Amino acid sequence: MTHSITIGPDRTGRTIAIVGGVIAATPDPAAPVIACPDGEIGAGAVCAHTHLYSGLAPYGMPAAEPAPRSFIEILEKVWWRLDRALDVETLRASARDYIAKALLAGTTSLVDHHESPRFIKGSLQVLAEAAGELGVRALLAFGATERNFGRDEAEAGLAECANVEETPLVRRLVGLHASFTVSDETLREAGDLCRQLGTVLHVHVAEATDDVDDAKARGYAGPFERLIAFDALPSGSILAHGVHLSAEAVREADGRGLWLVQNPRSNEGNRVGYPVNLRVSGRVALGSDGWAADMAVEDAALHRLAAIHGDDHADGRLAAGQRLIAERFGLAAVGLQPGAAGDLVVRVDGRVRHVVVGGRLVVEGGRLVTADAAAIEAEARAAAARLWQRMAALPR
Repeated sequence: MTHSITIGPDRTGRTIAIVGGVIAATPDPAAPVIACPDGEIGAGAVCAHTHLYSGLAPYGMPAAEPAPRSFIEILEKVWWRLDRALDVETLRASARDYIAKALLAGTTSLVDHHESPRFIKGSLQVLAEAAGELGVRALLAFGATERNFGRDEAEAGLAECANVEETPLVRRLVGLHASFTVSDETLREAGDLCRQLGTVLHVHVAEATDDVDDAKARGYAGPFERLIAFDALPSGSILAHGVHLSAEAVREADGRGLWLVQNPRSNEGNRVGYPVNLRVSGRVALGSDGWAADMAVEDAALHRLAAIHGDDHADGRLAAGQRLIAERFGLAAVGLQPGAAGDLVVRVDGRVRHVVVGGRLVVEGGRLVTADAAAIEAEARAAAARLWQRMAALPR
């Protein structure tokens, strides 16, 4: 279903017409009009890499004991235990709360990378339904891996990517967790599936040195080169992190039309380093890696860290996400130009007042209108308590 609406004029005199979900030069005279004389219209923010399954983490997730001492231990003791404990109810509650808070923060598009190894079939449908209900634009993929149950697990994950039903606001991607958790056969199958579905790969690449070391042990210069060797990266594929990519690899990724996604708060929190070499690509977007999708906060963290590390290319990374979304949805323009996504945010004194996604009003007067945000959070808190119990019951 597509929507039409007219927003404005705002305090600058700007009026934006959305017709059939896309910004248009001429408004639909029958469309509703949202005036905002004290606000300012801007394009919706894009979170170019996240994990909806982590949405319950703020609600009291127990700390790992003993504390992880390395990146791999963080994965093993925290995130890989969480994803193994997910079921349909906890995943739905997590996704709905994360999406609601993203929209209230002015984030209109989420590029998700999902993992729930004990609940694979049907998991992306849960995410697609949450996106459709609340009204966020989403790219969805299951991060196929072999780390728990071998090749059967990977094949089920890839099959789930193909199960996504595309809508005006949802597109499917093919996902891999990371090069170091899959075999050559799975890499080859992922690339083949991308071409079969007419889509691209979404994968963690060189987030930490462990990924690089694994690829070198297999005879490759790094994980990027291994993915290339198995033809797993069609143009437009999304490489999350890239912290330990060489400048040469980043230049090659740029030349191949690949997207890189920096995740500043996550990289800082996991102590994996700063991706200084991303500066040599013009296709670097901004993600949150499962942290809250308030992209103004993420962008502030990016600029703080960029100043520390002497990175003078941080300014375009938030806006680059709009180009990524336009590419995947076949849109002719970005920002507030005709042909761009009908995804707008009206801010008053910097605070989100209204949010429109695909021409649908989803936040009005600072309040989510597609669902009850307070009820969603209450459900999330209750689901989180159950999830922590399920995590505690998993074998160590």
